[in-house]
Amino acid sequence: MELLHSLGAHSVPVVSKGDKFTYAQSLTDVVDFLGLDVTVGPQLTMPELVDKLEIVLAAAERLWLQFPNDRLGEKLPNRDRAFRVLGHHIFRIPEAFVEVTEGDPLTYQKYSERPPESMQTVEQITAYGRDVRDRFRTWWLKVEDVTGDQRVPTYYGDQPILEVLERTTWHAAQHVRQTAMILEQMGVAPDRPLTAEDLAGLPVPEKVWDDEPGATAS
Repeated sequence: MELLHSLGAHSVPVVSKGDKFTYAQSLTDVVDFLGLDVTVGPQLTMPELVDKLEIVLAAAERLWLQFPNDRLGEKLPNRDRAFRVLGHHIFRIPEAFVEVTEGDPLTYQKYSERPPESMQTVEQITAYGRDVRDRFRTWWLKVEDVTGDQRVPTYYGDQPILEVLERTTWHAAQHVRQTAMILEQMGVAPDRPLTAEDLAGLPVPEKVWDDEPGATAS
């Protein structure tokens, strides 16, 4: 991390070359930085990604309503994160996206924010999630340019809103996949978890957890 800080990087992952670097959250930026002659970028359109995120958030609400309230304080396997924090985080991801559309830069800290102390039950977590979904729908109803070319400020540089929406969608989807697996490990049958069709077109990691054998991302 000392080397990264000397380059001016404030978060990971990054790709560096000499004394220059680029944040690796955007594959387009990485390809441009390395001068590669390949085509990368979202496979789905803005309307398709909006539909995908609706599916993901509906699944999140369904699954978290199955979660036992008396286990929300327990930690995820091999992680210093309580289940309650994960539930909040899933909905914080799209909320941060909505804030970007309102002119607020996307910062790394937004993703690490903890739930308020008043949020202690799955009912409170999912109520928060419904509010986020309402805000997301309100934003989408007002969108006139659906190309996704508009650029918005993020902690890894100004990015096309299409790419930020894609990252928002697959990031939330990955945590919803984890939620379903946690429920299974608790002996609770997940209510309609995300399917391969739901995830089609999203660059989700193959593995559900980043410390599984063969995993490539968290």
